[in-house]
Amino acid sequence: MALRLENGESVSMDWEENLRMIVGYSDKRAKKDMFNREKGLKKLEKQLKTGKLNKTHINNRGYNKYLKMEGEIKIALDMHKFEQDGKWDGLKGYITNTKLEKEQVIENYNNLWKIERAFRITKNEIKVRPVYHYKQRRIEAHISIAFVAYKMYKELERQLNEKEAKLSPQKAIEIAKGIYTIEIQLRSTGKKIRKTLLLNESQKKLAKMFGF
Repeated sequence: MALRLENGESVSMDWEENLRMIVGYSDKRAKKDMFNREKGLKKLEKQLKTGKLNKTHINNRGYNKYLKMEGEIKIALDMHKFEQDGKWDGLKGYITNTKLEKEQVIENYNNLWKIERAFRITKNEIKVRPVYHYKQRRIEAHISIAFVAYKMYKELERQLNEKEAKLSPQKAIEIAKGIYTIEIQLRSTGKKIRKTLLLNESQKKLAKMFGF
């Protein structure tokens, strides 16, 4: 039985021992689910017309579940199953053993992409791995340095967003790598002169943005 919820509504129900299932509904997700189902159906229709499908394709993998046998040799679309699936458009379930309110469970899950993105950044941009150390204190120092680097990366991202810059942190870092400061000491007076070299327009814009 499909649940009938309004946009943004959710329900909590017992699942197994010490587990609950939180089910939430979203109009946006419903549109996406319907779009994907219709896209899968059109693909199957195209394959049927070209004769690329046979009985080995009738299974529950992906949208192949909408295929059925008619007689002994003809493969057709099971529109009843397709329409039945439509009743679940927009619904998503979350199984949890926490005592959090259902809204908190959904909110925390929706923020999961931030954690996954943090792992991607530390792996790809910050290069936290591979770790070649074998002593515990060195491993801990390596991870601590990576954490500080990630914090600086996020601060750069925050400031770029605050300044409404059309730059990603990666691009800003790439531009900054080409900026150098030289220091010259005059032999006659002993005075030191420092000069930041801005060699192209991108470097000049970054310097103006951050005031250096």
